[in-house]
Amino acid sequence: MLQWSDRSPQQWREFVNQEVCVTARDQQRFEGRVFTVDPVSASVVLVSFLEHERPSVKVILGHAVTDVQILASGTEETERRMKSLFLPDRTQVLSTEELKSRRENLRLWLEKNRVPVTEYGDVLRVASVLTISAPYGTGDCSCANEIILARVQSLVESIPGAEHTSPS
Repeated sequence: MLQWSDRSPQQWREFVNQEVCVTARDQQRFEGRVFTVDPVSASVVLVSFLEHERPSVKVILGHAVTDVQILASGTEETERRMKSLFLPDRTQVLSTEELKSRRENLRLWLEKNRVPVTEYGDVLRVASVLTISAPYGTGDCSCANEIILARVQSLVESIPGAEHTSPS
């Protein structure tokens, strides 16, 4: 029988979103839905949804896992619930048109403020040192130079007529 830690990431992926029972070396059992399996340590992240309580998240370290049995298959609803646990409340699902409009508004705003900006597909590139990716908020800016990063982020925050929030 193949040991848990000897499995491949593709084999672990089959367990994601499934309701499982994980048995540890000390014969302790943990039940929940697999959110993910760490490909380096083989640790299992389990989420349990309890009625009238907050969801519970447990990490079972890979070296302690002796067996994982699937109890029930996952659904799109359970996958959505698990993902919502780890995303900020302000996370929005934007259409392609909305993203295109945000990108264009931000590009025009930066140009109006005399910031050199170019488009590379869905990414805005500022002065060849900073990138802004979808959904084009302050938290979506990436740059090694902290001074440039802070200045561009303040411009993104000040764009008129749009909400560009940064993650907490």
